[in-house]
Amino acid sequence: MSTSKVLKWVSGGLEALLGIPILGATIVIGFLWIPLAIMLALHIVTFVLTKKDGGTTTGSILGIITSCIAWIPFVGMIMHILSAIFLMVDAAKPDHQLKNNIEII
Repeated sequence: MSTSKVLKWVSGGLEALLGIPILGATIVIGFLWIPLAIMLALHIVTFVLTKKDGGTTTGSILGIITSCIAWIPFVGMIMHILSAIFLMVDAAKPDHQLKNNIEII
């Protein structure tokens, strides 16, 4: 499993956690919006590694947008949930590089 795929699972799980209505808001507000900055950095790293691996970057781009606008109460919750879905769907897709390597062997 590639590093970008692992980061998609991790960032997708964290986005799902932040998307839980009261719990996510408590985490974000309780830590003074620092989780949004951490998630922004994580999404940027995931985006760069996914681009390098030639994978789908939709979830990472949506996560970056989410981290920038998630301070808006209900919009943030919906965006966290959407980001989590897109990231986990991207992470569940098979690696094309690994698939090609098996066919060559």
